[in-house]
Amino acid sequence: MCAHVMVAEDDEKQAELIRRSLLSEGHTATVVHDGGAALAEARRRRPDLVVLDLMLPVIDGFGVCRALRRDDDIPILMLTARNTEEDLLLGLELGADDYMTKPYSPRELMARIRTVLRRGGRPAAERRDDPVVRAAGIAVDPLRHEVACDGSPVDCTPAEYEILLAMVAEPERVFSRQQLLRCTRGIDRASTERAVDVHIMNLRKKIEADPRRPVRLLTVFGVGYKLRGDRG
Repeated sequence: MCAHVMVAEDDEKQAELIRRSLLSEGHTATVVHDGGAALAEARRRRPDLVVLDLMLPVIDGFGVCRALRRDDDIPILMLTARNTEEDLLLGLELGADDYMTKPYSPRELMARIRTVLRRGGRPAAERRDDPVVRAAGIAVDPLRHEVACDGSPVDCTPAEYEILLAMVAEPERVFSRQQLLRCTRGIDRASTERAVDVHIMNLRKKIEADPRRPVRLLTVFGVGYKLRGDRG
């Protein structure tokens, strides 16, 4: 999959390394060095993915992510030198699709980018005869990469979409956090299972009338989560 990637990184040498790695993978790339320029460029060109450093001048990466998520569902891969769990969870709550801490290898970054693009796009495996899957009033259309709840469109991040697609396809199946983590391409950190909890919390805000008292996306204590089993 060839894509246009915007790199928002204030370290010029690091940004150039990422740009060259992207070009070697067959992608095109735009590089910006502050958060204001990142927002302007993202709204002007709508890239297929944003590689977003947190420590940007003008507007930091959290602010950029928050603003982008208000307008669009562009996949976002965050980069940071800060490795606290609070930063990770805040990034995911704001809608980031993956999160890497520095230092990292260019090969790992390119692998993460390939996975985010594959999950966030429309893979060839989503054939034209793929049916819409439905459960608990939720419909997921793999062909159009769309989600609806009680007939109303639902905007999901790529990670949320993958979790929901897996659960709607198998209602009443109890998924462990590790199983759902694999659906979201897995961030290899000790706190990753908590990241799944954040995605579930965000999904409940979108599909539950009262997210504090869910009736569709249920917790199975000590095991994981399941989607209510009634079809349609």
